[in-house]
Amino acid sequence: MALLVIVVGRPSRIVGHMQAKKRYLILFSAGACLILLFCFGGIQVPLSRRGPSRRDDGGLSGYHPGVRWRRFQGYLQSFSTMEKDRSDDLNEHISPRQKRDTNSFLYTGKRCRMESCFDFSLCKKNGFKVYVYPQQKGEKISESYQNILTSIEGSRFYTPDPGQACLFVLSLDTLDRDQLSPQYVHNLKAKIQSLPLWNEGKNHIIFNLYSGTWPDYTEDLGFDIGFAMLAKASISTENFRPKFDVSIPLFSKDHPRTGGERGYLRHNTIPPYRKYMLVFKGKRYLTGIGSDTRNALYHVHNSQDVVLLTTCKHGKDWQKHKDARCDWDNAEYDK
Repeated sequence: MALLVIVVGRPSRIVGHMQAKKRYLILFSAGACLILLFCFGGIQVPLSRRGPSRRDDGGLSGYHPGVRWRRFQGYLQSFSTMEKDRSDDLNEHISPRQKRDTNSFLYTGKRCRMESCFDFSLCKKNGFKVYVYPQQKGEKISESYQNILTSIEGSRFYTPDPGQACLFVLSLDTLDRDQLSPQYVHNLKAKIQSLPLWNEGKNHIIFNLYSGTWPDYTEDLGFDIGFAMLAKASISTENFRPKFDVSIPLFSKDHPRTGGERGYLRHNTIPPYRKYMLVFKGKRYLTGIGSDTRNALYHVHNSQDVVLLTTCKHGKDWQKHKDARCDWDNAEYDK
């Protein structure tokens, strides 16, 4: 019987201790809530038993419980600003690949189409006229971009009057947006946004051949093109806006501004009378972006009318990644 008393008595002590702990926990929680309400202005505590004097009226005029909370919100906002600045600092140090993965498209006009982002009313009065911004003093411009502007200004579509224009072309060079390139134009974002005719890019077209930096290229041009159309080489299918953007070939600065003689491409002659049907010459990336595509070009190369030449000599450590085909590719390329 004594054994039974001992066994039954121990759980009762445990239950008693648990109930006491619950009471302490409830009292602690209630006290914490009162302290929080007092700090945030939810409870007003009179400073004295006497009614407020005139001096007290002046000190408490305009006071209401939300003042402390608004002050606390200000602390939260400053804290969030600090966090944002900290995150911006971190973003400066992430790789271009991470930036590309985080921002699949970097422009406000991601969903632009001709019917939504192009103002056709500008074209109804004077027809299709193209205005080229006057070149700004001291701004460098590449030979390739100068050829584009010269071709437009020499066409029948050009107008020197922006009031008659249907389409606008920047004089600021946007072709090469590789920050390591000597052709890279700095502070392009501020320069474009300061243009009085920019209008968030509506009825503008932006030309671009290169963007990002090797080896992790991105399509960030360093500014928001807004509602402008983009004429770009090697644009990804993720960022290409159908029936709005223009996919253009990558051409060298030595490419002629005008074509051959008239009638050289005769009617109904497919393929045309020319020695080469397809030509490509460039670096064969042994690793990284573009390596799979360029490594497969040799399957199509026939040394006659289809000439696709690549070299492995890319980067200082290309010999570390050298494969069995590099010597032959390099020899063909050097021809």
